Amino acid sequence: MPGAPSQAVAPSLILASASPRRLELLRQIGIVPERILPADIDETPLKTELPAQHALRLAEAKARACSAQATGQIVLAADTVVACGRRILPKAETAEQARVCLELLSGRRHRVLGGICVVDTAGKLRTRLVTSIVRFSRLSQADIAAYLDSGEWRGKAGGYAIQGRAASFIPFLSGSYSNVVGLCLHNAAALLRAAGLALP
Repeated sequence: MPGAPSQAVAPSLILASASPRRLELLRQIGIVPERILPADIDETPLKTELPAQHALRLAEAKARACSAQATGQIVLAADTVVACGRRILPKAETAEQARVCLELLSGRRHRVLGGICVVDTAGKLRTRLVTSIVRFSRLSQADIAAYLDSGEWRGKAGGYAIQGRAASFIPFLSGSYSNVVGLCLHNAAALLRAAGLALP
């Protein structure tokens, strides 16, 4: 309306991830990013890099890359790492990779490490590292073959998706369930609130 006083525009959220799981998780708590701007970075672990360091480094790298293209907006980036001891399991791209992961996880506990990074409108970074402990039951070769046939493993860290059929493999979980899916909602919401995003 002509002559109306201008109002400050609230900062909007940019999600630096193409993961449909992270978008779905955010929508679960009423957060809808204005844009999705996946960060194209090299996700290869550095030599001697520990899983926790890897998760945080990638989250920060994604956030920085996206923030450079989203001046004046709030950026949320995350990375999920499945680790057995010091070993970082891959995001399975082939059935053989997924099989190796599932055979390794069978009958054991492992950690799911979630690195979260939020960049505010002034360029300040805020980070969190979230750790969940997951135990798999012992899997038979028939269990593994059936899961591989489902295709749910494709592109998933550690070769499984807890929100799908692999839920039947997991008798024990300690920590954040949403972290295992792909983004700890409690910590993400806290970081976004601290960065100045108005939450529902």
